[in-house]
Amino acid sequence: MSHNHAHSHTHSHPDLKGRKLLLSILLNIGITLAQAIGGIISGSLSLLSDALHNFSDVLSLIVSYIADIYSKKDASIEKTFGYKRAEILAAFVNSATLIVVAIYLIYEASFRFFNPQTIESGLVIWLAILGILFNGFSVLLLYKDSKSNMNMRSAYLHLITDMGASVAVLIGGLLMKYYQWFWVDSLLTVLIALYLLVVGFSLLKSSFKVLMLFTPDDLNLVVISDALCKIPEIKNVHHMHIWQLNEEETHLEAHIDFFEDVTLSQFDVVLTKVEEILYHDFGINHVTIQPEHQKDDPKDIIVQD
Repeated sequence: MSHNHAHSHTHSHPDLKGRKLLLSILLNIGITLAQAIGGIISGSLSLLSDALHNFSDVLSLIVSYIADIYSKKDASIEKTFGYKRAEILAAFVNSATLIVVAIYLIYEASFRFFNPQTIESGLVIWLAILGILFNGFSVLLLYKDSKSNMNMRSAYLHLITDMGASVAVLIGGLLMKYYQWFWVDSLLTVLIALYLLVVGFSLLKSSFKVLMLFTPDDLNLVVISDALCKIPEIKNVHHMHIWQLNEEETHLEAHIDFFEDVTLSQFDVVLTKVEEILYHDFGINHVTIQPEHQKDDPKDIIVQD
């Protein structure tokens, strides 16, 4: 059996990612306290819901920060993969909290909608502006890293929904101030919650697939098998497994049936060709191959272990 790694080091200054998360945590703590106090004083449910949302973000950012630290820890005899999946687990937890918060907000808003209360709109407006500025800065901090890292993307999504929620609260505050449309507060709360459900479910689904070792959506086992079988020495590729350890590592293990009883050195030559195809055509950078010749075992692509 042969095992090969093909690493691509595309990330620079990994500690900078953690510092950005830490700064975002501090900013969100400030927003949460200000909006919670302001929501109680003003009587605004949308402001309180935004504060609750921000509080969930503080917790999620802390989880992301801890996951970022642990993901850099070295592997050991007891932990052969180290903590490389910590960031995926953090993304799963963060997305689940988004959904829970959204359901709670809809529940609270449904009562308030039919019994709108007078709200101190001036305070709502100023605190919404504060939320937009602080969250906007945090979004800019994490934007670049969110493109290539699921954990950072979960934190980024929390923050960008916060900013969007603050914009909605600001608009609501203006409508309440100049038109006394206090029912808008409940409507905005529901809209914020529905958006949280959409983004939260999408991230929950993608992180769940990684945790369950599902084949990545952009990879097809039949296509990969056909590509490898174009190598003249290979008769069949079967018993395949493809999964992501994290967003930077995609693993493949498979049995390869050879036409001839090749030597180890000959196998190494074929293995190099296999690795090149898998890496360059499919982005698979960890390959484990079991070579076989006339072995009496199932030859299906997928074999239940």
